[in-house]
Amino acid sequence: MAVPHTKRVCQIIKLKPEAEAEYLEIHKAAWPGVLAALSRHNIADYSIHYYRPLHLLIANFKYVGHEYEKDMTGIAADPETRNWWKMTDGMQESFEEGATGSGGDVSWWTVRGL
Repeated sequence: MAVPHTKRVCQIIKLKPEAEAEYLEIHKAAWPGVLAALSRHNIADYSIHYYRPLHLLIANFKYVGHEYEKDMTGIAADPETRNWWKMTDGMQESFEEGATGSGGDVSWWTVRGL
């Protein structure tokens, strides 16, 4: 059996100040289908932290699969995840030029590998 490739990924995006309360509230009970899609596509140890002074959302997760791009495409194709993104994208401001939303051609979150 092959050993999974493990890599840490950090993502950063700005939270619109006027959306802070709603964003934090909905994340107290993230949709089970979204969490299941992450797990199905080899995402582990996922967390989002909020740095209020700069309105930054900092996500961190461990990828434990073998085909990162294929798994990211799988997450983006998940209907419940897409509905979650429709709700949350309007609360965020991307730092990426040309980004139009999660699942688009340009990454919505700024991604950095660790």
